Amino acid sequence: MDVIPVITGPTSVGKTELCINLSVLLESEIISADSRQLYRELTIGVAKPDKDILERIPHHFINERSLEEPFSAGMFMSEALDRIAEILDRGRIPLVTGGSTLYLRALRYGLANIPDIPPSVRAHIRRRLDQEGPEAMYEVLRQVDPRAAATMDATKTQRLARALEVYEATGIPLSRFHETQAPPPYAFRTVVLQRNREELYARIERRVDEMLVTGLVDEVRGLLEAGYDPGLNPLRTIGYQEPIAFLKGEITEDEMVRLIKQNTRRYAKRQETWFRGDPEAIFVDAAQDAQALLAAVREALGL
Repeated sequence: MDVIPVITGPTSVGKTELCINLSVLLESEIISADSRQLYRELTIGVAKPDKDILERIPHHFINERSLEEPFSAGMFMSEALDRIAEILDRGRIPLVTGGSTLYLRALRYGLANIPDIPPSVRAHIRRRLDQEGPEAMYEVLRQVDPRAAATMDATKTQRLARALEVYEATGIPLSRFHETQAPPPYAFRTVVLQRNREELYARIERRVDEMLVTGLVDEVRGLLEAGYDPGLNPLRTIGYQEPIAFLKGEITEDEMVRLIKQNTRRYAKRQETWFRGDPEAIFVDAAQDAQALLAAVREALGL
């Protein structure tokens, strides 16, 4: 069985630079497991690689969908497995990288066979989310499926709705369905990059400042002026929901900046918690110099 390398870690830890260096060295193709870089319209707020990098190194699942096209972890899993097979057939190495834990879980472990959810149930859960708010509904999920709730938070409204829909329609927690899922056709060896909390948070602060300087608010303004619904799932995520609130006059600019940084730090903390619960993860210190880090990751991955 082929062993596929995976490099992941919390947001801002340094995955992109490492994977670019590794891809050049190994002549690999990158499978992006980032649920937002998929969309052509999102650039600054998702820290998408520069255009010249995308032209030099083959990337998959970047700039492949429009915001209004539906995409799911199941679709990613299916398409990513096909891409991996094609890359292997070309005699190249597929390198999976990204921090979207649901995508990574789907790819590495497969997805459960969950029955179709009736539209009436979906509509009912969506109404409750709108009326009661995501925080209240997250508390509902914690009561009926604490294991699923531990993998997300109230800002993950799409995943929150999905877990609640499954329980409402079947009476069975989503986490229990995941216990019976079919294994994937490949083995995966996963390296998780890590930094101490203070350093990681400082990098998050710098990244948010850079996004704002390079035009994040203008990017979001352009999306709204182009007629995109701010209720679209990708626009209800960190880095977009806050500028939307600012542009609507709901919060001040200072509050927008504070919230982006705060929400990103919290997201990174949740990612770290998820990675620590992965018994197969190999942790590597990302604070090493570039060459030492490259050598350590190659050794960990057996490349």
